[in-house]
Amino acid sequence: MDLARTALVVVDVQQGFDELEYWSPTGRRDNPACEANVEALIAGWRDAARPLVYVRHDSGEDGSPLVPGTPGNAFRPFVTGSPDLLVAKQVNSAFYGSPDLHAWLRGEGISSIAVCGVTTNHCCETTARMAGNLGYDVLFVLDATHTFDRRGPDGTVVPAADLARATAASLHDEFATVVSTADLLAPAS
Repeated sequence: MDLARTALVVVDVQQGFDELEYWSPTGRRDNPACEANVEALIAGWRDAARPLVYVRHDSGEDGSPLVPGTPGNAFRPFVTGSPDLLVAKQVNSAFYGSPDLHAWLRGEGISSIAVCGVTTNHCCETTARMAGNLGYDVLFVLDATHTFDRRGPDGTVVPAADLARATAASLHDEFATVVSTADLLAPAS
């Protein structure tokens, strides 16, 4: 895969995800290195002049910390500069936002993407699955995502780390290739 023509899709790295109690019954999340890894990927993509896409979740749900016009809707401070494309969405997939991500990628001749952001098992996974189904080569940067402990339908709390491992197992070699930040930032040999 030619990383020079791979778009980095940075999904929902917004301040509202700092409100842990809103997202998790335990107030816990996984992967404290996520933010540093996303920041490194953005810098690496920008330095290499690779295509960069920011995706922002504009929630329409009452009480959500991601409602437009609230502080939580803003990107985290390290998500800086102008991307090549900014997609606003109200659902899990970046492919159902505005402007149309699929149309933009095709128009730019881009056939591969690298997905990072929040949350591993929701918007990042859904975006990766859809991209795979649309025919893109997908890199899923697992250590540049994070998720939250979630309560299952039986009432049992499933730890965030378990959810992330399940996402990686479900995606790898089916919808995407699961990689690390270091894999994508290592100098080409």
